Amino acid sequence: MSIKLPVKCPSCESELVAIQLKCNHCETTVSGNFPLPELLQLSYEEQEFILSFFMSSGSLKEMSNLLKVSYPTVRNHLDDLIEKIKKIKENEN
Repeated sequence: MSIKLPVKCPSCESELVAIQLKCNHCETTVSGNFPLPELLQLSYEEQEFILSFFMSSGSLKEMSNLLKVSYPTVRNHLDDLIEKIKKIKENEN
């Protein structure tokens, strides 16, 4: 099992930010206050849903079969994710 990048504070559930990045090749380190990209601000399950949607070429019917849920359920989940990403983008501005 791979280690997942935490996106929420384990103590208070606030959003986390990256403060340091490192090149594994030359050991250069960059420090700052970097917000996470929109997709990384989603839960692991939401990211998996989007990846599955992408891999199914955006077919809600295929997603419905894959997840073993109804087409409207998949559509509603996708609509919820779209709204969540819109809110994340609005908060960045």
